[in-house]
Amino acid sequence: MSGHSKWATTKHKKAVIDAKRGKLFAKLIKNIEVAARTGGADPDGNPTLYDAIQKAKKQSVPNKNIDSAVKRGAGLEAGGADYETIMYEGYGPNGVAVLIECLTDNRNRAASDVRVAMTRNGGSMADPGSVSYLFNRKGVVIVPKGELTEDDVLGAVLDAGAEEVNDLGESFEVISEATDLVAVRSALQEAGIDYDSAEADFVPTMQVQLDEEGAKKIFKLIDALEDSDDVQNVFANFDVSDEIMEKVGA
Repeated sequence: MSGHSKWATTKHKKAVIDAKRGKLFAKLIKNIEVAARTGGADPDGNPTLYDAIQKAKKQSVPNKNIDSAVKRGAGLEAGGADYETIMYEGYGPNGVAVLIECLTDNRNRAASDVRVAMTRNGGSMADPGSVSYLFNRKGVVIVPKGELTEDDVLGAVLDAGAEEVNDLGESFEVISEATDLVAVRSALQEAGIDYDSAEADFVPTMQVQLDEEGAKKIFKLIDALEDSDDVQNVFANFDVSDEIMEKVGA
């Protein structure tokens, strides 16, 4: 889930202890399979696969599961499904724009799941293109703080094409053009800086400020969408203050 950076951090921590861990594992495994199918089984020559594997490892997905997913995706082991990426667009409560990225082997099931989650939680579907123009595809790298300062991170990534470094509280978010993602991630590695995830995300160009009630409604919608096995990512253009985030979290 991306939209509000502090929510991204909260979500990140939540994922580690999530009761839906099996569901999270399944989505990470699916990412690896698709990356291996489209770019080959060698992570060194396939940056998307490399990043998918790193993210899975960060979430403690067992190595044997990761290896099997790579082999299935590359056709070296039987059982791989033919997944396709589908984007759905819609509006949530308070006019929040929502982009839903699905990775599915059953287009009808994915469409049905998304539609049901949206209509039951105060959302509505929109025509292709009516929401996506509010987002730009960007490279997003999440770096845990530890002893790092913002200047440490900025110094490492500036020449690699990073556009901005945002302080999320317990981590930093490095934004770049999607095409510079690998260069930025590599620059961090060369500087000896650990990172939690590196992926191309949809970042909103403008945000809708939400109060506590609005925040609760949008989080409920996002949870319902993410409950579908076919939904890989949900992006939304809302912003929530720290105070409201704490109330909602409590």
